[in-house]
Amino acid sequence: MYLLYQATCWQQVFHGVSFNHMVEQVINLDNIFSSLADPTRRDILQRVAQAELSVGELVEKYSMSFAAISKHLTVLERAKLITKRREGKKQMVTLAPHALMSADEYLEQYRQMWEQKFNKLDAILRDH
Repeated sequence: MYLLYQATCWQQVFHGVSFNHMVEQVINLDNIFSSLADPTRRDILQRVAQAELSVGELVEKYSMSFAAISKHLTVLERAKLITKRREGKKQMVTLAPHALMSADEYLEQYRQMWEQKFNKLDAILRDH
């Protein structure tokens, strides 16, 4: 097994099989978590999860410029957390289907690990 560097993408090769999807998944998780680190972006996600909104409607809800909200939306779109579509002159924004699924799957590993550790601790404390 060895690593090849191609452009800006690491590619893992094992017996002639490429695992680019693993790299893409890691990059997407990085984008998701960095997107969620900002409170404005988390709030935008919460709003568009409830209803599809235009970019203009989102701008009205914050004391920020159109350009600032647009940058936040670009970050969320790059992380595949939202989708945009045109409706006449408006750009409509909605939560992407399965948006947080990969992050949830990643975190589930840690939930299970900690649950096992706490169960062991409970057993030890009961025995003493």
